[in-house]
Amino acid sequence: MQFFNTLIGTKQAFTPSNPKEVRMYVCGITPYDVCHVGHARCYVVFDVLRRTLKAHGFHVRFIQNFTDVDDKIIDRARERGINPSELVQQNIDDFFNKMDALGVQRADLYPKVTEHIPDIIALIQKLIDNKAAYVLNGDVYFSVRAFPTYGKLSKRNIEDLQSGARVEVNAEKHDPLDFALWKAAKPEEPAEVIWEAPWGKGRPGWHIECSVMALKHVVLSPAPASGARLALRRSKIQSRSGKPSQANLARERS
Repeated sequence: MQFFNTLIGTKQAFTPSNPKEVRMYVCGITPYDVCHVGHARCYVVFDVLRRTLKAHGFHVRFIQNFTDVDDKIIDRARERGINPSELVQQNIDDFFNKMDALGVQRADLYPKVTEHIPDIIALIQKLIDNKAAYVLNGDVYFSVRAFPTYGKLSKRNIEDLQSGARVEVNAEKHDPLDFALWKAAKPEEPAEVIWEAPWGKGRPGWHIECSVMALKHVVLSPAPASGARLALRRSKIQSRSGKPSQANLARERS
């Protein structure tokens, strides 16, 4: 079996450290709206991959998150006059109904961002301590230039990247490309999406969320054997030291 390795740009033989176990982390939905055909394509593909790995004799531990805190969720809930958590549950129910109808097997675990706030705060603090992030008016930003090989996975030169396309523009940031790991609370936001942190009340940005959940449930999760780890997401996966890993620092999002 071979996989395309984006970092080196070619196919590579799949040789897991444990010949019997594979762990997969797949980026889940942000449940601000009902699922559509694009979601169906994504999760059917990963379901086929999981089934293929099983057919090759691997025990597969499949983790798929729900990003249940996000600007779009807050805005949509406000439009509909309901709490963000109510909107989230409605759209998670819709997701399961549609995936079940497609015959997509359920994941072994569906972690949520709201269940991992202490872990997120701890990792952000590590990045601050390592000078890879900084506090600015209650927000916390990742310092892109603190990571010399930033853009390596997406084959982009940092000097060619454009601010504002996927990153909120803030003239006070140390660099226009820096992105939010933590967003300070706003007066109009409901209390259920606000948490206490050492740098002030607020909520996590989406860049850090899957990093934490993948670390906890795939990379650092205790198991009889280490297994192979497939981080099947275009995201920022952090290393055990709290510094971003080269293999997953792409500035793209599913």
